[in-house]
Amino acid sequence: MCVCVTFIAIVDGAITTVALPSIARHFQLTTAALDGVVVAYPVCLAMAIPASAWLVERFGAKRILLTALTGFLGSSLLCGAAAGLGQLVAFRALQGLSAGVLFPASASLLFSTFNSSEQVRISRYMIIPQQIAPAAAPILGGLLVDHLSWRWVFYVNLPVGLPAVLFGVLFLSGHRGPRPGRFDLLGLLLSAAALGAVMFGVSEGPNRGWSSTGVVTALVLGAVLLAATIAFELRTAEPLLKLRLFADRLFRDTNLINLVGLVPILGAMYLGPLFLQQGQGRTALESGTSTFPEAFGVLLTVQVAGALYARIGPRVIVGCGLAGVSAVLLLFATCDANTGLWTFRGYMFLLGLAMGGVFMPTTVASLATLARPDLAQASTLNTVVRQTGGALAPAVVTMALVMSTPAAAAANPPVTVYQHAYLALAVIAAVTAVFAFTVPDGPARAAARGTTVANRSTPFRRQRANAR
Repeated sequence: MCVCVTFIAIVDGAITTVALPSIARHFQLTTAALDGVVVAYPVCLAMAIPASAWLVERFGAKRILLTALTGFLGSSLLCGAAAGLGQLVAFRALQGLSAGVLFPASASLLFSTFNSSEQVRISRYMIIPQQIAPAAAPILGGLLVDHLSWRWVFYVNLPVGLPAVLFGVLFLSGHRGPRPGRFDLLGLLLSAAALGAVMFGVSEGPNRGWSSTGVVTALVLGAVLLAATIAFELRTAEPLLKLRLFADRLFRDTNLINLVGLVPILGAMYLGPLFLQQGQGRTALESGTSTFPEAFGVLLTVQVAGALYARIGPRVIVGCGLAGVSAVLLLFATCDANTGLWTFRGYMFLLGLAMGGVFMPTTVASLATLARPDLAQASTLNTVVRQTGGALAPAVVTMALVMSTPAAAAANPPVTVYQHAYLALAVIAAVTAVFAFTVPDGPARAAARGTTVANRSTPFRRQRANAR
């Protein structure tokens, strides 16, 4: 169930971009005029995330997950049937709101059902949709647009999602944790506005320019609202976002690694196609087939990391993974106009090998020392951090490219500009690796070995049996 949800949501976020030229032709618009179709999804996703933990605690993870998935599929159907641009943007916003609840609800259900040692094994399977979906989305989108129509990039969610809904209705456990307190409406308004403004500014920065009035206003407003959200939530007895969980060092450190460490990782994934297509003049197909090997590297390393997690702990795995990311980014920085595609593909495979040591260990370790009743809140905060890190990655890459590009060569940046961007990402990865080696992971190792499992999993044995 969680694998299907993750796959659908990730594919939908990536596949729409492929269909934009066809949508523009259908509605007789320019591609630039479809900006709202792209931006509405991440902005609304970010705005919905803060409410997800309270909803899960109030109504149960099963009910919220199935409701959000049904809403996502319904809005996908509406997107495919949209008669105009306004309708399409509105329905994309509904998709984003549903996805903003899907991710935390799915993670909450998964991590509250299985203990730490089981989570390590499950993560080996969960990484498959997370890696295959972004790589498969452009290819799938191209086939659907070329042979059917742009509407099928939305309709395609239905044959995958409807069986998942049926499976969830029949087999998922209906367990619900302790009833939450009153709904923190002001906390929702502050946090949703803050995250929405930040996501809008970060998403639009590369398109409108970082100095444009709209982007600067959004980022400044988002920062002010975010500070107000933190101050308010820390003083509230029953906050919508339980920021006090960051007092736990392991939870705080692993989330900081996710926030900063995702920048060089996802930044490299964003920079690769730019280098190949703009720096070397390659085609989109050559670019797509050259970045795909990264997925195979990740899938391989995750299996090894899962086997070693309880023995050596997440600190060594994550630290070595980020150090490897930094080293591979230095290799990318040596690429020039004459670098062959197979050399680039080899580097992408090495990058995947290093990346595989970061994703799973940080996620599992972040929850190792938290009480079961806090898992819904922790999953929500994890999602906020990951979404923020994912949005920051292209922003950092764009800034590095702009700062390295001479004014006279703005229209056709030299290859050295991309090399400097890779170097900047390598430095960020190296600094994050040093920090990762300082994380105290004793409790995470103990939880993975089952030392503390009994205290945390006893109330959930029936739920785990039902979920299986």
